Amino acid sequence: MPGDNIDIVRRFVDAFNRGDVEGVLELLDPAVEWRPALPLLLGEATVYRGHRGARKWLHDLHAVVDRAHLEYPRIRDLGDRVLAIGRLRIRGKGSGAETESPFAHLTDIRDGKAIRIWTYLDPEEAFEAAGLNRRRLVTRGTRPSRWVGSASGALRR
Repeated sequence: MPGDNIDIVRRFVDAFNRGDVEGVLELLDPAVEWRPALPLLLGEATVYRGHRGARKWLHDLHAVVDRAHLEYPRIRDLGDRVLAIGRLRIRGKGSGAETESPFAHLTDIRDGKAIRIWTYLDPEEAFEAAGLNRRRLVTRGTRPSRWVGSASGALRR
């Protein structure tokens, strides 16, 4: 049903922002592949596999940040795939340093569960990975109903 995949991504983002690991895992296929963008900054191209891998990624992330908050004002349903474009805000553990960056999620969904999550610090890379031409979308104009509003919440620890 149209919108179901967007709802899955919204629920995922809300659980992530709350720090609800079990809520995140509930939305992931047991064989999920999750490639987060943040380890790439450290030169590590890591893909976390399955619920065990997803749990490890979330543990690794929260070992170095006090707060991670995703906000996606633009979410587009591409059939079995959802593209979410927005921002990531994080606060470092210990230092308290805060940073904000453009951020994008490209999530493949099957049977109501995320089976592949790739994240990007450059939304242009997400457009390219999704097989979309952003310029074409902008120049032709994207109907507002194709892009859906924000999915956000606050991380509570």
